[in-house]
Amino acid sequence: MTSGAPRLQLHRQRGLWRATFAAMANPCEVLCDGSDEPSARRIGELAMREAIRIERKFSRYRTDSVVHEINASDGRPVLLDDETADLIDFGETLWRLSEGAFDLTSGVLRHAWRFDARAAAPSAQLIAELLERIGWRRVSWRRPQLMLPRGMEIDLGGVGKEYAVDRVVAAIQRVTDAPVLVNFGGDLRATGPPRGQAAWQVGVESASTRGQAEQVIQLSVGALATSGDTRHCIEANGKRYGHIIDARTGWPAADAPRSVTVAADTCTQAGAYATLAMLQGRNAERLLQEEGVQFWCLR
Repeated sequence: MTSGAPRLQLHRQRGLWRATFAAMANPCEVLCDGSDEPSARRIGELAMREAIRIERKFSRYRTDSVVHEINASDGRPVLLDDETADLIDFGETLWRLSEGAFDLTSGVLRHAWRFDARAAAPSAQLIAELLERIGWRRVSWRRPQLMLPRGMEIDLGGVGKEYAVDRVVAAIQRVTDAPVLVNFGGDLRATGPPRGQAAWQVGVESASTRGQAEQVIQLSVGALATSGDTRHCIEANGKRYGHIIDARTGWPAADAPRSVTVAADTCTQAGAYATLAMLQGRNAERLLQEEGVQFWCLR
C-alpha cells in the first residue's frame, strides 16, 4: 500500500508526455503519444485511479481489502465478486500448471524471507513451520465461495501488478486511440508504436548492470513482463537467493536464470510465463520453448 495520497507528475520527454505515480510499491508510468497536455493528464489520472483501486481492493496490508476479508475469515466461507473470483481462478490455474510451485497461499513465507541488504537466509525450521500453513489443496474453492482453513492466508501479489497493467490499458483504450505505453515496475504493455517509429525501445537490466540496459527490446504492440533477482535478492553464506520462491519447498527455485523476460498479448500472460519459467530453474528455457513464446533469459 502506498503511504498518503498518490500524486501524479506530468512532463514532456522526447516528444512524449510522461505521467508518473507510485502504486503497489512500484514506480508507475504512462507514456502518451499524440496527446495535448490536458489529454495526457486525463490519461495519467485515469491510469492512477485504476491502479490505486486495484491496490486498495487486493492489498494484503489493508484492513478494508477483499484479501483481508478472506484472511480474517477464520475458516468461514466468503462469497467473492466476479473480479476477485477471476483472479482466484487464474491463481488456481497457475498452481496446476506449476504442479504446486506457484501457490496463492504461499505469502506467509514473507515471515521467513526479507529481500534487503541486511537480511539473512532463514532457518530450515522456520521454513518447515511456515510450510504447514501453505497448500492450495486445503482450500475449498467453489466459485463464488471460498473457504480458507484457519491460520492460512492468500496473497494475490504474484499476479496483481500484471493484472493492473492490463486493466489500466483497457481503461485508457476506452477513452483514446493514441499510442500509449503503460509500465508498472518493469511490467508493461503498449497499444501501438509512437508516431514515426516502428516500436518502443524497452531496456532490460540485470543484477550486474543495474541502472543500465543489458539488452534493448523492440515492442510495437503487446506486453512484456520480467521475473528475476535483479532487485529482490539476498546473498548469505556465499550463496545468492532470488525472490521467486517454490511454494512446495519454501526455498528459491534452484538453478533459476537471473531474469526471464517474456512477450505476450497481455501483461498477465507474459507475467505468468515468466514466473512459471523461473520456478522451473534449470529447465526455464525448455518450458518457454515448448510453449512457443518469445523470451529473453539472462543467466
